Amino acid sequence: MNEAASAPSVVLAEPHVIVRREGAVTRVTLNRPRALNALTKQMVIDVREALEAAHSDGSGAVLLDGAGDRGFCGGGDIKAMTAGGGAGALEFLREEYRTDHAIRVARLPVVGIMDGVTMGGGIGLTGHASVRVVTERSRLAMPETRIGIVPDVGGSLLLAGAPGRLGDLLASVSGSMTAGDAIALGFADYFVPSSRLDELYRRLREGEDPGRAAAEVAEEPPAAPLLAAREWFDGIADAALGSAEQTLADPLTAARRLAAALAAAGTSEARALAAELHRVNPTAVVVALAQLARVRSLRLELADVLADDFRVLGRLTARADFAEGVRAQLIDKDGKPAWSPATLETVDAAEIARILDPKLATGETELAL
Repeated sequence: MNEAASAPSVVLAEPHVIVRREGAVTRVTLNRPRALNALTKQMVIDVREALEAAHSDGSGAVLLDGAGDRGFCGGGDIKAMTAGGGAGALEFLREEYRTDHAIRVARLPVVGIMDGVTMGGGIGLTGHASVRVVTERSRLAMPETRIGIVPDVGGSLLLAGAPGRLGDLLASVSGSMTAGDAIALGFADYFVPSSRLDELYRRLREGEDPGRAAAEVAEEPPAAPLLAAREWFDGIADAALGSAEQTLADPLTAARRLAAALAAAGTSEARALAAELHRVNPTAVVVALAQLARVRSLRLELADVLADDFRVLGRLTARADFAEGVRAQLIDKDGKPAWSPATLETVDAAEIARILDPKLATGETELAL
């Protein structure tokens, strides 16, 4: 009897991050296509280790993309992130933010390909890269206020730099961006049609300068629909929120003024936004607006923003609203979270102050980069 022939076959699972050298470039591919390449702690560690290895093996650049045809990355794997409780969530965030920062300060050019859906943690990996590419399939979002937290992974730095008050709009209601929006708002640099990505990859393999290669393959970006929102939103937000310093002085009152002004506005767009503002987590709305104001007021760099993110997310993920948001959006998927408090009018100013306090509380640790 041939024992080898009769033995059951063993199917080895593919790694969730595939790293290989392709000519002059190290290509790093997120490889969980069925899960929209959602990030686990080990995946962000693997990406960082691949970047570190590329620094010493003669690579000319690092190419970061995602497997499958749905998107680059749908964000962090919230179920995996929360499986270890609060401590597990913090460990995931610590490793994720370390990788985001490593991409920003890398000695090699990092080319981030945001083809398809790119949300949350996916923006953390690509939004701080030196060459950021979107395609006609790109759809970017920071959807955190829908689950009781706020834009992290340095997203508030990108949002704070968007034209006018568009960053406040997107951060508060978890809005999304097209490829044209992403370029206009400073989240991406080049629009490369998906049909031309292979040409870009070929040029990178051949050792061409990544920025020049992307620029020569890129085409005129499509329209940016979000820019039209400035016509009605900027004036409302300026009056309601005031300066960054004014928002920081009393973020709860500023958020309430914004919600009231939108509801009272004469345009259907403003009233629709007001309705959306009442669907997302009210505590997170206040904190998100305050975080953007803090970035603007203090002109923070990425390392400081990530340190803030780590402290604030640690406090938000420990709240019941986070578990409820995850249940409503990702587990039961009923889209009906029971927030506590349920409205901006009932949010507690003392709780907002606690969440935003820049001093570490007992038992909290600092993010070391």
